[in-house]
Amino acid sequence: MSTETTEAQGPVAAPKNRKGYKGLAMEGFIARWYSKTTQKNVEQYRSYAKIVTEHVPEGSSVLEIAPGPGYLSVELAKLGNYKIVGLDISKTFVDIATERARAANVQVEFRQGDVAYMPFANETFDFAICTAAFKNFTEPVKAINEIYRVLKRGSSAVIIDLRKDVTKAEINEAVDDMELSRINSFVTRFTFNHGLVRSAYTKDQLRDFVSKTRFGTCEIVDDGIGLRLWLKKP
Repeated sequence: MSTETTEAQGPVAAPKNRKGYKGLAMEGFIARWYSKTTQKNVEQYRSYAKIVTEHVPEGSSVLEIAPGPGYLSVELAKLGNYKIVGLDISKTFVDIATERARAANVQVEFRQGDVAYMPFANETFDFAICTAAFKNFTEPVKAINEIYRVLKRGSSAVIIDLRKDVTKAEINEAVDDMELSRINSFVTRFTFNHGLVRSAYTKDQLRDFVSKTRFGTCEIVDDGIGLRLWLKKP
């Protein structure tokens, strides 16, 4: 098992000058553009929030990993009394998400941090969810082991991300459904085809990652142009 943050050890501080993400930093203008572009996907975020409510009762502690602008966590907070924490490596996203929660008059704590070195005690959360971000983590095995560490025993996590085998036709249809402007549609298609798909993992790669963690096994199901990777802590 390859991780510096074992369950007995607890949280470990990230090394200085560590880059925990692939590609450009989602800060400043890029983060604000992403927030504006994805705001029309609110129904998708609501569907993700409902996944959480189907697996844990109100009052449960929920971790959203890489919440970005905070849409999912805010929608979840509207559905019930959950103790929600969002952890994102981007300071800009933390600021945007915090303001979004304030404007929606809901309680969500957004913190800046690295998924591979999460600043939480062992067995803190009843559920964890990560959408559209796992492929961007530089150390996927370490990230999954950290999810294991911060989950309570008997709890679950789901990672929702792009399928490696998604076709251009499927991407075009998904982007059309977003109802973006012509320019944003072009940029989004380009980003999918020349960036996100290249970074995405196959199901076999994901199973291999999980096999190297304390979870050991996982369940993977297709989800439109993406997939859901389910993890259960015994």
